[in-house]
Amino acid sequence: MSFAQNLQKVLRENIREYGMFIALFVIITFFAFTTKGIFISSRNMANLFNQTGYIAVLAVGMTLVIVIRHIDLSVGFLAGFLGALAALAMKSGVPAIVVIPIVLALGVVGGVITAIPVAELGVPSFVTSLAGFMIYRGAILLVTMGTGTIIITDPFFNAIGNGYIPDLPIKIIPGVHQVTLLLGLAAIGLFIWSELNDRKQKQAYNFEVLTQDMFVLKLVFVSILIGAVTWVLAGYNGLSWTVVIVLIVVAIYHFITTQTVLGRHIYAVGGNPEAAQLSGINVKRIFYIVFGSMGMLSGLSGILFASRLKSATTTAGTSWELDAIAAAYVGGVSAAGGVGKVTGSIIGALVMMSLNSGMNLMSIDISAQYIVRGVVLAGAVIFDVMTRRSGK
Repeated sequence: MSFAQNLQKVLRENIREYGMFIALFVIITFFAFTTKGIFISSRNMANLFNQTGYIAVLAVGMTLVIVIRHIDLSVGFLAGFLGALAALAMKSGVPAIVVIPIVLALGVVGGVITAIPVAELGVPSFVTSLAGFMIYRGAILLVTMGTGTIIITDPFFNAIGNGYIPDLPIKIIPGVHQVTLLLGLAAIGLFIWSELNDRKQKQAYNFEVLTQDMFVLKLVFVSILIGAVTWVLAGYNGLSWTVVIVLIVVAIYHFITTQTVLGRHIYAVGGNPEAAQLSGINVKRIFYIVFGSMGMLSGLSGILFASRLKSATTTAGTSWELDAIAAAYVGGVSAAGGVGKVTGSIIGALVMMSLNSGMNLMSIDISAQYIVRGVVLAGAVIFDVMTRRSGK
């Protein structure tokens, strides 16, 4: 087949995976023109990635929750509540290095509490997490009662949301963060090595692989994308600690979901819980693990947000669960369960936050912004349904 025919075949067979990347590319290109380049400026892109951080980690956890055919509406206010607890603890003199692991552990406890009625009594997760939504909303108000805002002065904690990785003392390229560039080059090299190794293993077992021209196109396209993002971020202050944390979270969860028995069990439960139970998988255990993980990531989200604002507020957590759910669906997770990638959820979060940032730069009214985001979410779910039907 010709190059054009190969490209058409690959896009048609992988439309669910590639569709979100195409959508993000279109959105970035559109706003780049409509804002006269302001949207893709180094400063704006750095701010965009930092603003996406606290939603991105929630979206990673929410992806797994939806994969097992459940939902968690409590994560937004749980994150806000845990961020407020962290601020209160540091205000009382507890160092951040002690507060952070405690908050993450409390997040796990919160997630497990949500899972108990689901796993043991069969209560719909929508109901039990809605109860948590109300409880944590009230808890935030109690913790911040009298002040409304708890100021955080711990420099280590605040650096998480506002700091950047250090650069080399010697400037080879003026005005560019060199460590970020080196990390970008390392990421490109690691990606190419990983893809070549994966292709070699599949060929050894006679598995189907991309044609040579499509494989080279994929390597070139992704390498250019990584290089472009790295160059833009290096033009400001480089990689922030928020972005580093998000990348670590994504790498860990991507490894777990794609390379471990636990990951296979999670998707098996999402595909067919009854069949998974009959095959020997402890479905209740999977529920506890996934919801506990969601709670831990809620704690991390609360830490990232409180650190960025250098304070905890009564409004923290408002609509975060909706943003996380939207990011997961836009990122390719299936409403029917059993399908979805944590890497896709990050793209979904970037899509939703890019829409916010771009429309703000264009001074579009907030009412229109909600409508546009709603249309995008509806389109993502409809796209999921249509692709599943066409695949049958």
